[in-house]
Amino acid sequence: MAQADEGGVPFWLSGQYASMAAVPMATGWSLVAMPYSYSGSADKSKTFQHGQSVNAGLSARESFMLIQLGYVAEEKVLGGQPYVGLGWGPGTNTTTASVSVINPNVQLNRSNTSNGSTDIYPLASLTWNKGNNNFKTYITGDIPVGTYSPTSLSSIGIGHAAMDAGGGYTYLNNTTGLEFSGIVGATYNWQNNQTNYKNGIDSHLDWSISQFVSQSWQVGIAGYVYYQLTADTGSGDNVGAFKSRVSAVGPQIGYLFNIGAKQAYINVRAYKEFWAQNRVEGYATIATVSIPLGK
Repeated sequence: MAQADEGGVPFWLSGQYASMAAVPMATGWSLVAMPYSYSGSADKSKTFQHGQSVNAGLSARESFMLIQLGYVAEEKVLGGQPYVGLGWGPGTNTTTASVSVINPNVQLNRSNTSNGSTDIYPLASLTWNKGNNNFKTYITGDIPVGTYSPTSLSSIGIGHAAMDAGGGYTYLNNTTGLEFSGIVGATYNWQNNQTNYKNGIDSHLDWSISQFVSQSWQVGIAGYVYYQLTADTGSGDNVGAFKSRVSAVGPQIGYLFNIGAKQAYINVRAYKEFWAQNRVEGYATIATVSIPLGK
């Protein structure tokens, strides 16, 4: 078995959407902060390619703070509320391999740490509200300017451009407090010209179910499914045409509060991964803090 998605890092950050994912935001400027932490591993029977190296017994620890500045216009587009934003953030990644092969050399217990920044992520979306029903469509992408090295086990950027599009739905009943959301999409990856490796087309689903227990507090569960639709290709692919997949589920808690006359929101969730194939499996913790900045 071998790693799909070069280095085990797809463009889409699974779990980035959860409760109220498709609910329209307040007009004006906003700042979304997303602290993220992940720890995962795979046993020695699975090999993973990153750049020119093929690695077994992989473990990874990653954390970063993604900051997204965005603007919601008052003017409707196709009856929906338009949003444009730009995301970026600092981070660190430590990756270790029990065995790392760069022909003809073999290195045992290899470890690399990368400190730097993510790629830049532009985002545009439209959201619609009809009573308890909310709908969303979006398009986003990856501008590969983050910390990346084809000779290191660890990177924060992915080393290539990507585009992702999809849509979602949120049911929010203000009377009963019941909420559930789902965001589904697909990613197209361009070739990494530093390694001549091209990731396949990826699909993903982020979902959540929650209940407001007061006007401010909500509790529930959240999860995600990641599934690679087409295999990796390119002259730099030394491990074969493999695909990857993973699922996760875990608890979440949310809190609504006011900053002046505008409403802010924080959501914290933790995920335990399972059903992994051809990638590492572990635990992720994500928080989303949405702060209105006004017009």
